[in-house]
Amino acid sequence: MIGVEEARALVVSAARPLGTEAVPLASAAGRRLAAPVVAPHDAPAVPVSAMDGYAVRDADLEAGPCVLPLAGASFAGSPEPAPLPPGACLRIFTGAPLPLGADRVVMQEEVEALEGSARFIGPVIGRRHVRAAGSDFHAGDVLVPAGAVLTPQRLVAAAAADQAALQVWRRPRVAILATGDELVEPGSLHGRPGAICESVSFGVAALAETWGADVVSRGRCRDDLQSLQAAAASAVAGADVVVTTGGASVGERDFARAMFEPLGLEILFAKVAMKPGKPIWIGRVGATFIVGLPGNPTSALVTARLFLAPLLAGLAGADPERAWAWRRLPLAGPVGCAGDRETFALGRCGAGGVEMLVVQDSASQRSLCEADLLIRRRPGASGAAAGEPVECLSF
Repeated sequence: MIGVEEARALVVSAARPLGTEAVPLASAAGRRLAAPVVAPHDAPAVPVSAMDGYAVRDADLEAGPCVLPLAGASFAGSPEPAPLPPGACLRIFTGAPLPLGADRVVMQEEVEALEGSARFIGPVIGRRHVRAAGSDFHAGDVLVPAGAVLTPQRLVAAAAADQAALQVWRRPRVAILATGDELVEPGSLHGRPGAICESVSFGVAALAETWGADVVSRGRCRDDLQSLQAAAASAVAGADVVVTTGGASVGERDFARAMFEPLGLEILFAKVAMKPGKPIWIGRVGATFIVGLPGNPTSALVTARLFLAPLLAGLAGADPERAWAWRRLPLAGPVGCAGDRETFALGRCGAGGVEMLVVQDSASQRSLCEADLLIRRRPGASGAAAGEPVECLSF
């Protein structure tokens, strides 16, 4: 059995990016960039109008109200118009290229349209309503840095940079195997005495996707070693990470590790001095990581947050340490002394500070609904009073 920090360090050291792939821009939402998006050109390429109106020369409006003949029109997407002759104006629309010689765009609301000409009240002052060439970005500018997650805003910038596809880090493929004779699929519990709804895999799958993974399969397995070994072989063949829930202890039917042994399982660590979740273990079969979570819901979700989250983050090209962004927050009320094992208690953050939930049972599922953070209590820590800071992690 090893300590929490030692287990964390082993995970961080092993969590290296899986590699990159090119994906179409339309499929890139939520992906993490492996290479920056660099602008290949200025935007806009030429000065363009920021309003619907009339392009004019300032010199032609200095004398006051006047009528200027129309020299044509410019629309968004049209070629750059001919230079604007002195003493004339050009009908122009938002995003349309400005003619050479024009100094500003006068909004159409401030102009009276006439047949073949336009009447200007003048003199015109204030904003020019012109977007200069390169005013958005210049060729060579990094619009989205490597490592950034592609949000809707960043996708807009990537598209504006004329990128049809983007180089992103590959998302780890995760297979989840829930083990236990007692488990049944939610919705099928009625009339089955002794059965329990399999719940943990749904939370683990959601956590995996949150931290950058694609869940490629999720299945339930009975506690039969032969069938478990077949399921293990199938999962390893199609995944970068296989997560098992249950069977991680020392009971007669706890086969979580035995099911992978014929495949050449190598253990990274087995058991961590923590509460809840001591049976957590991580190993490898070739290039595939195996993460053995306890079967109890709270234990499984706590250990998944602490060890599976940084593993997936690192495999997906992020810094695995970001999954361990602990903060010190004040307690809303007193807490007692800690035990001899490092403890991660369910808590929630309110207006008065951090509150430790009353029910901390490793099998509790209702408490999971109420928790939004983990409170870390070091071994042997003394009690803490209301207002004292404690280490907290988003959950």
